[in-house]
Parts: sequence; structure tokens; C-alpha cells
Amino acid sequence: MTQQEYNTCVDSHSNALYRFAMKQLRDRDEACEIVQISFEKLWLKHRDVDFLKAKSYLFTTAYRAMMDFWRKAKRSTELTPALEQQSSAQDVSYRGLKELLDKALKSLPEIQRTVLLLRDYEGYNYDEIGHITGLNESQVKVYIFRARQKMKSLIGSLESVL
Repeated sequence: MTQQEYNTCVDSHSNALYRFAMKQLRDRDEACEIVQISFEKLWLKHRDVDFLKAKSYLFTTAYRAMMDFWRKAKRSTELTPALEQQSSAQDVSYRGLKELLDKALKSLPEIQRTVLLLRDYEGYNYDEIGHITGLNESQVKVYIFRARQKMKSLIGSLESVL
């Protein structure tokens, strides 16, 4: 990959990569950090990465960086029962459909949330999602199905929301 192709990748994929990281992490600074790490790793391997596969490489790198972030977060912080009660009391208030969807999305397990975001928000096909996450195509389909079923059970019918 040439420097010009790398710059094209930055222009073309940075927003989508940021959206993906932001939906997962819910923290602007961490999402920016994930994007920066992904592009840094792409630059370090720019001679080895084909320009046509750069998007997949970036999303794979971002996914792995987020997995590292979640592992660190699980080891370092735990909510106390008082904080859990306080956060659940704040979640009771309903302010809109987007917040309801975000809350339901946040309640999904990490892998289900990841594959659902890659499929429905970013438009990847099952094979590409499998390549990014290291899963086979049937596993990807199962996780997406389960994620959609859980979202449906959490949200209910659209008529009841509106």
C-alpha cells in the first residue's frame, strides 16, 4: 500500500471505524484511541496490507483492540451494589427510541453486539464478519440471530414503543 492509498483509507474508513468503536465503547476518548491504534497498526504494516483489504484489516484491528480494552476493564473495575442501584434508577427514565435501542444494544453480550453492529450498522456480510471476529460463518449467523431475538424481547413490538 502506498502513502496515497493509506491517506485514502483514512479519509474513507475513519468515520465508519469511529462509529463502530463508539457504539461498542460508549466513550469518545476510547473510541478515538481505538481508531488511532487501528490506523497506526495499518501504517506499520502498510507494505504487507493490500489496499483492497485495508477496511477489513482496520475493523479486525479495532475489534481486537476493543477486546483488549474490555479485558482490562473487567479486571480493573467493578460496580458496587449502590452504584448499580443508582445506575438502574437512572435507566428507568425513557427519553426516546434511540436511547431505548442503545440500552438494549448495551445489554447484549460483547460478541453479539459486535456482530450485530458489523452486520446492521456497517453492512458487512457474514464472511467478512467472520474474518474480522475470527468466527466461522455459521457462528456469526447464530450470534446475529440471538442478538436480534434478545433485542426484540427487550424492546417488544414497535407499536408499543411508539
